[in-house]
Amino acid sequence: MDSALLSALRYLPSQNRDFGGELRNFQSSFCGKLIINRSFMSRHYSIRRDSSTIASLGKKTKKQTVIPDPDYRIPVVLLATAGGLIYTNNLLPAAPVGLLGLLLLFQTTRVRFVFDDEALEVKVSDQLEESGENVFVGGKNRWKYSTFVNWELWWPNFPILVYFKEVQTKPEGQVHFFPVIFNGRQLYDIMVERAGPSKTSGPKE
Repeated sequence: MDSALLSALRYLPSQNRDFGGELRNFQSSFCGKLIINRSFMSRHYSIRRDSSTIASLGKKTKKQTVIPDPDYRIPVVLLATAGGLIYTNNLLPAAPVGLLGLLLLFQTTRVRFVFDDEALEVKVSDQLEESGENVFVGGKNRWKYSTFVNWELWWPNFPILVYFKEVQTKPEGQVHFFPVIFNGRQLYDIMVERAGPSKTSGPKE
């Protein structure tokens, strides 16, 4: 009887040790799964973060829209010239010069050159409303920079006229002339930036 009890007592600690070992093995296995899962999640997050970085680097940055300030110098000069002609009793030449000055004065208050990310567009009023179709050649008053063949600013020191030729309206090329009723320096700089250097008056490459 005593030997049976002693055998039972010796068996119980062994069973406890086995149970403890199994418990430790279970904990170790469970923790191992957690470690693997955390490692997987870390690698997955790293891949996603790297992909997002590559996508953001590959995305083209959109250029800011630029609108040159209005410049009233040309209409003011024309109106002053008309006034001088009237003062000297030269009414015949004073009439067309004065009318042109008034027209350009009105246009300066409403016409805007809008240089967006991909094209030059003529709009009207401070609300930048659509200017409608071009009354001379038809089509929308919007031309992509990629279609510009050449452009000129006459004359850079006191710009009076801006000219450009594009192949968007017609494959053989369409010429446009606009009076410079905008800040000439701003107009020149943005034309060089968006349309490239002019063939003759633009900065050398």
